[in-house]
Amino acid sequence: MSKVDTAWLRMDTESNLMMIVGVWTIRPAISLEALRDRVEQRLLQYGRFRQKVVEDTLGAQWVEDDDFDISRHVVEEVLLPLRGQSRKDALRERVGELAARPLDPRYPLWQFQLINDEESGDSMLIARIHHCIADGIALISVMLTITDGGKAPPKRQQQPRDDQDWLTDTLLKPLSDMTVKAIGLAGAGAGKSIEKVINPPHPLDSSVEMARMGYQAISDVAAFALMPDDSPTRLKGKPGTSKRVAWDEGLPLEQVKVVGKALNASINDVLLSCVAGAIGAYLRDKGDDPDGQEIRAMVPVNLRPMEKAYQLGNRFGLVPLVLPIGIANPVERLYAVRTRMQELKGSFQPIMAFGLLSVAGLLIKPVQHAMLNIFAKKATAVMTNVPGPAQALKFCGSTVERVMFWVPQSGDIGMGVSILTYAGRVQFGLITDSTLCPDPEAIIDKFAPEFEKLLWLSLMLPWGDEAA
Repeated sequence: MSKVDTAWLRMDTESNLMMIVGVWTIRPAISLEALRDRVEQRLLQYGRFRQKVVEDTLGAQWVEDDDFDISRHVVEEVLLPLRGQSRKDALRERVGELAARPLDPRYPLWQFQLINDEESGDSMLIARIHHCIADGIALISVMLTITDGGKAPPKRQQQPRDDQDWLTDTLLKPLSDMTVKAIGLAGAGAGKSIEKVINPPHPLDSSVEMARMGYQAISDVAAFALMPDDSPTRLKGKPGTSKRVAWDEGLPLEQVKVVGKALNASINDVLLSCVAGAIGAYLRDKGDDPDGQEIRAMVPVNLRPMEKAYQLGNRFGLVPLVLPIGIANPVERLYAVRTRMQELKGSFQPIMAFGLLSVAGLLIKPVQHAMLNIFAKKATAVMTNVPGPAQALKFCGSTVERVMFWVPQSGDIGMGVSILTYAGRVQFGLITDSTLCPDPEAIIDKFAPEFEKLLWLSLMLPWGDEAA
């Protein structure tokens, strides 16, 4: 197992399990037999899903599970709402329970639970996959593989033992093609800078650009090390051992694009502004005063070429994004978010975070937890934004109408915000510690109103010939 994946394996605590949890809504309902058949035919083409983890003094190893049993990993259950409880609330409660239940370490670290709703004719497929198997980008590739018409991953190059070389090239050879792509994803400015070093228009330009990049890297290391702890709010503290989840009905992606274009901001800027506004409004409803406060969210940045997502594992860094939760004015807050995002472009922090996780994977668990709590002290949430398919997928002949997922949190972080674009809609998911935030739906319910404020303001702007 790679050092980074080992770090994610050992990151489990009683409060936070490193599981990615997802739910598919499938219509019409599918049978357990069809699901198991599809998993055997498609998912198990990835050798990693047949392997269990064995830890020893040298680290962790992927070992074939000779006792693999599909009925242990793909199970069916009946969801029985309590009296007066809606099926959505019952499902929400069940997902929260599963998010806090460890996977059995004696077997491969994943499980699917199929729930069929006779009233609606839908299936709910709950998936739990340990983070050591793959990150979100890789799991999107898996999702595309197992749906109808999906293409099996190439077997010969599926599990290359290139973690050491990749890590060395990324951290110690900053002129490699991989790093150009990696930092280019983090910020176009840094990517262009490295390209100038490799192919300088003038010999002197190369040394100047190298010096500038070196200064940037040193500045990023210092900034991360000296970053103060996050602002104290009711959302930050020592988490307990139970989870709550919530999700919204989603926003039309085209409307988000229109708002971004009208206000000269990116789609990400718009969505993150809505997240900040919803959290700030929630705190105000609780009687707190968030004015002037900011919180940080650790945001993953992909560091792998998309064409190699089938290789699974974890190849992403983390950057601390400041969310201005204390700004009530939606436009002012949007431009504050845009400024924060601009500041992250060209940063080497994603590469640094990847290196830190790699080193942590080599250490004994207490030391690793101490290192990883550096992230927890400096952030209130983990937040990820994953691009999904533009069209609704088919699965076992039925339609996957909705895809939701919840990102795990590490250390003492008690909130995870997930944004997924799927079939023309943007879906928000929220998972919280029940001690710090027992009602995540109260935050989720504010996402759409925050977006509607920006939408109405955009519609009020002059447009067409009148704008000239």
